Amino acid sequence: MHNLDSGFSTSYLVALVMGLFSALHCLGMCGSIIGTLTLSLRREIRENKALLIPFVFCYNVGRITSYTVAGFLAGLIHNVLMLPLGEGVGHRILQIVSALIMAGAGLHIAGWFPRFAYIEKGGVLLWKTIEPYGRRLIPVQTMFQAFVFGMVWGWLPCGLVYAAVGLATTAGNEYRGALTMLAFGIGTLPAVVGVGIATSLMVRLSSMKKFRQVAGVSLMLLALLAAFPWLNPGVLHGIHAHF
Repeated sequence: MHNLDSGFSTSYLVALVMGLFSALHCLGMCGSIIGTLTLSLRREIRENKALLIPFVFCYNVGRITSYTVAGFLAGLIHNVLMLPLGEGVGHRILQIVSALIMAGAGLHIAGWFPRFAYIEKGGVLLWKTIEPYGRRLIPVQTMFQAFVFGMVWGWLPCGLVYAAVGLATTAGNEYRGALTMLAFGIGTLPAVVGVGIATSLMVRLSSMKKFRQVAGVSLMLLALLAAFPWLNPGVLHGIHAHF
């Protein structure tokens, strides 16, 4: 059983897909932050894409760095829980909890579970502590400031990010947890970086009911694989190869 669990939890492709789907929910929020960053830059930078893109890139590197740190910490939580509960039982409990959070995120994206947003209240206290440091960086003058700005805003309370962190807790250790959140962050890049380049198209996609429902159901299917990892075709292929 442990081999099956490990086979699924190290599937960074799952985290990448989660990031792509989560972007539908986070487009407005992340887009407004990118807008704040952009408007705080000097006019000559804002009006020149060649100068603006490096600042947006540094912001996103900072944001994904915070996600990666969160994944590392999630992996540590996994290790701590293994001590009193045992590796098999503890890992299974984390898998079930992660699957439930992922399913809730899928229902939320599809528009069938708006109360899922309440999970974000869990990070409000931390956010109130670090958010002022981000505001001190405005107006952003350098690419390093954009990077730090991104690191701060990477801790913005978001239920879908928490769903990815839940997946990271099942990765097996802190390093796999970090890689899981790195993959998730990369998955969010198309929507966040695309703001200002293909804004109208992305806003239309995020507002299309059918598109959101397909994304939500897809995320729920990923949750099913998290709860029952032996259903994952990649794991089954590994088992057959072993035998």
